[in-house]
Amino acid sequence: MRILLVEDEPEMVSALRAALKRHDMVVDHAASLGEADDFALEENYDAILLDRQLPDGDGLSLVRRLRTRKDGTPVLVLTARGDIPDRVAGLDSGADDYLAKPFAFEELLARLRALLRRPSAVQAQTIRAGHLAFDVGHREATIRGEPLALPRRELLVLEALMRRTGRMVQRAVLMEAVFGLDDEIQSNALDTHVSRLRKKLADAEGGVTINGIRGVGYLLRETANP
Repeated sequence: MRILLVEDEPEMVSALRAALKRHDMVVDHAASLGEADDFALEENYDAILLDRQLPDGDGLSLVRRLRTRKDGTPVLVLTARGDIPDRVAGLDSGADDYLAKPFAFEELLARLRALLRRPSAVQAQTIRAGHLAFDVGHREATIRGEPLALPRRELLVLEALMRRTGRMVQRAVLMEAVFGLDDEIQSNALDTHVSRLRKKLADAEGGVTINGIRGVGYLLRETANP
């Protein structure tokens, strides 16, 4: 599951990123509306966590831009402005939910799960490449409908690569997606996970290949039509 976190307070960003990663979520962070809009144009997110008070304006303006271009990504607004008029404004702008700060992380997770159960979100949770499909909600990979058994970190590698099929994914991005902040990581750990994943995909004839440029990153490319 990939989340875009739009927040400019460093302490809040650090706490939310660490907590979301513990629940196997990949988190991209934008500190401004401009950065967030660029991210949203380049990536397909399962949900957006959006602060309202940002350096370059009100976060609700991003929601309106998303909806204008028919982007239905679920948006959960996180803000200290929790009065009823503020909540109404947020929902009327096109946001899907509104959570006032301070909040319990358990409630945030519950609201995220509720958003992702909605039909429009469920449809967007399956990523496809070649004969391979990745169900983000259930964290399952299949090839031609048959389950592909992968350990947790190989699943995280696969998700990060499939979300950018046909594009190079830098090592730093993969490391952030796969390993927690407190993990003790050996220098070749990422390469080991990629190597094992590449072999399993080849053995199962997944219709994709993983190519790497030493020291730069990896790229997942389709070799067969779905």
